[in-house]
Amino acid sequence: MSSDDTPSSASGSPFRPGAADRDRAPQFVLPLVLHLEKTDPPARTDALRAAARAVLAILSDERSLGDGAWAAAMRDWQDARIRKVVRRARGAEWRKAAALDGITVTGEDGAEVRVFPPVPLDGWPKELAKLQVSGTELEDPGTPVAPGPEGPVLWLNPDVDMSAGKTMAQVGHGAQLAWWELSDTERKAWREAGFPLSVATPGAARWRELAGSGLPVVRDAGFTEIAPGSCTVIADHPALRR
Repeated sequence: MSSDDTPSSASGSPFRPGAADRDRAPQFVLPLVLHLEKTDPPARTDALRAAARAVLAILSDERSLGDGAWAAAMRDWQDARIRKVVRRARGAEWRKAAALDGITVTGEDGAEVRVFPPVPLDGWPKELAKLQVSGTELEDPGTPVAPGPEGPVLWLNPDVDMSAGKTMAQVGHGAQLAWWELSDTERKAWREAGFPLSVATPGAARWRELAGSGLPVVRDAGFTEIAPGSCTVIADHPALRR
């Protein structure tokens, strides 16, 4: 399960390099690993929420800021194309991945996603490089609860079909775009609340309404699964409804 893409919005990264500069810069990827045991797979929506929260967790972590241990890698990653790759691990593979520097986020229903500091495209740690990137799908055991009207929501395009891993990366992009658009005060409040968020798929009419609202939109670079420029996620945070 993977996504090798680039999100974009009207304002873009806080570093805001031009498109050509992003392509010329050394390319990095943010690795995310889903804990996926054969006998007890996570629910799809819970895995999506955990992936989005994992991205927010590493963006806001003290090690990613200032002179923190991850800060240089995070800056290099955000100055280039914002790539994320989602892989899966079980058993001993998960335990080895969990021993590496990173952050594990657990979903409301038990899904586990571990996010790691960015690595060069061809510089994956051996414990992560051998993990699978395709061949797994996730399902929800029932109809997911509809998001409340006030909380942050990552809306999925109802007309774009994506694998679970691709979708996890896309909602991570959406969460990141929302994070970039918020003020420091708004970011602090979201973090202190534990990064509550929902992931949902609207009907076609609602999607068109959201697309015209000015909220941050993820436009896929088209490296995997879907056509370049496809709009995959709209990030809807209460603070952005201005």
